[in-house]
Amino acid sequence: MFIKPDYNLKNIYEINLEDLKNQGINALLFDLDSTLMGSKTGCYTPETLEWLEKVKKDFFVGVVSNNGNPEYIKKVTSCSDFPVIFEAHKPDTKVAKHFMEKHGLNPQTTCFVGDRPLTDILCGKYLGCKTILVDSITADIEKPIVRFARCLERCCIR
Repeated sequence: MFIKPDYNLKNIYEINLEDLKNQGINALLFDLDSTLMGSKTGCYTPETLEWLEKVKKDFFVGVVSNNGNPEYIKKVTSCSDFPVIFEAHKPDTKVAKHFMEKHGLNPQTTCFVGDRPLTDILCGKYLGCKTILVDSITADIEKPIVRFARCLERCCIR
């Protein structure tokens, strides 16, 4: 099976917010680890926080994460001023769909952003959202084996 994201970008900072707004998108749902913050770090960089402030001016911002570690969840929620849901089990859509319903989000006006084609993009596609695939926010410091695994996973993109 081939998964084609609507956009394939280097990182979140390359997202053309004006273009999305012009397409009627009013909500962005992000994966957490490796998309908005370094994997398992539990904190946003100053650059990401500044960018998110800009995003929140025109879009609903939410996070849909597969992470289920209670201590990590506590750390992330304490530094996030937008809704975050954990243990989403992406690409399954049940948790994400409930999250969207709870916040009044329409799939046609929501964009799902993540770094993994087989979880984030597939979930977004199943939900009927626009999708943006980004490379890891910490791609420049990832271990070679992680970069290799990411390369293999992206073989399913066309």
